[in-house]
Amino acid sequence: MAVTKKENSTVYWLENKLYLNITNRCSNCCFFCLRNFKRGVGGFNLKLLSEPALEQILDELAKVLNSRQWDEVVFCGFGEPTERLDVLLEVSKWIRQHHARPITIRVNTNGHGYALNPERDVAAEMKAAGIDKVSVSLNAGDSETYSEICRPTFVKAYDSVIDFIRKSKPLMQVEASAVRMPEVDIAKAQAVAESLGVKFRIREYIACFY
Repeated sequence: MAVTKKENSTVYWLENKLYLNITNRCSNCCFFCLRNFKRGVGGFNLKLLSEPALEQILDELAKVLNSRQWDEVVFCGFGEPTERLDVLLEVSKWIRQHHARPITIRVNTNGHGYALNPERDVAAEMKAAGIDKVSVSLNAGDSETYSEICRPTFVKAYDSVIDFIRKSKPLMQVEASAVRMPEVDIAKAQAVAESLGVKFRIREYIACFY
């Protein structure tokens, strides 16, 4: 089955990875975020006109999930996936039920899952839904720098990221990352990740030109 690109994409793909853009809401307003100066990536428009219903996401996903042998499915778009935790969980369960072969499911997250969903065991629920990996945007080696560059909508946001990493590590594969830019002490951020016992990855900054 051929797959075609479309506007306002909930489901999109880059190379051999299938991505899910389930929300444009985010608890950060990072000044370096791609969505501040791009409408999408790879020919896909990720600026959603409205929050897609679960049924819409599953309908779009059903058209492409088994169309090729994807390397992995990744919850990553122009918003924070745990802003819609219940949808995230339901879609993950559906993938496990309908994908023809074993496949890795990863969530790219800002690590605010517990702050956004108080009184819920977010990591445990994600694991139970079939999620294998989380890539957490640590982005800084201290709370001051984090607040400056990520501009979170609530206090103690950096502490929330650390808490998410700690709670996820016993349950899933966890990677912490930071964007390489002058404001960020990469060595310090890496030291924080290593102290938490998780892998660290540097993301290259995509400069904005108007």
